[in-house]
Amino acid sequence: QHARHKPSSASSMSSPTLSVHQHGKSKVRLGRTWREGSVHHFVEWSVNTMLESSMEKAFINGDNTGMTATDTQKNTVYVVAQRMNKRCTMEEYAIALAQHFVKQYPLVSKCKVYVEQKPWVRLQQNGTPHNHGYSVSGTETRTAYVTCDKAGKLDVTAGVLGLQVLKTTEAGYVGFIRDQYTALPEVKDRILATSITSTWRYATLPSDYNAAYATAKQAVLDAFFGPAQGGVYSPSVQYTLWEAGKLMLQRVPQAESVFFNAPNIHFLPCTPIGSAFKDDVYIATSEPHGNIECTITRGSAPPHVPMSKL
Repeated sequence: QHARHKPSSASSMSSPTLSVHQHGKSKVRLGRTWREGSVHHFVEWSVNTMLESSMEKAFINGDNTGMTATDTQKNTVYVVAQRMNKRCTMEEYAIALAQHFVKQYPLVSKCKVYVEQKPWVRLQQNGTPHNHGYSVSGTETRTAYVTCDKAGKLDVTAGVLGLQVLKTTEAGYVGFIRDQYTALPEVKDRILATSITSTWRYATLPSDYNAAYATAKQAVLDAFFGPAQGGVYSPSVQYTLWEAGKLMLQRVPQAESVFFNAPNIHFLPCTPIGSAFKDDVYIATSEPHGNIECTITRGSAPPHVPMSKL
């Protein structure tokens, strides 16, 4: 039988402590239309709210007096959306929502808002933008994370989730350790594919969040693909992420910290029966996959995302 762990005398005598706590509402789905004459503008957001507050008594004593209920948070998501009577970005909406909670409720010390935007884009009908028609374009989801405390301090982080990219050449992987556990061959020409998640924190707030997002996303695409004719060579996912982070910081001066997560999605060379591999047929896989992360900062700015746990 296993010996039972005996707690130290100090830990056995210590009283339990409520170290941290918060409460919020998740995945509140919201659609918002702004009608500007005959032209309509539409967004769809999924909104998460989280409040830090002086509500220890709810945990310790079962006393809910003064608590901002999660149902109240859900309802407020829609109320603030309606108040945004002029077309706004997801960041501007998240700022307004976070500021509302810290101003409206005395016990709330900090509000955190996370928003995902579905990629609805205006429909092009025979080359002409449709007045009110939209279709989903792309696989990626635009994200925003905003925090606001009682003193009015704002932090804004933008991002993209699930940006799926692939190139059929101009990539390789050589020089890694080869030992009795290594089966991976060295290659100087391979398919490189990934689904990029990236976030970037603003040190100063952009005057145009849409333009800043578009510029940041294009920096990632330019670093990954290179010029349309010839492309750019990638010796590893690691090197490409570093180049993308440098380019983003160069083009988006308001950003000070850029985080990347990029799984290495493998396409394995296939030898069809009775033939040979001719750089043409691959086995598409999703798991297992490599997983590469990094944070690139401007100068000595602190990284805004810690390394992920397994």
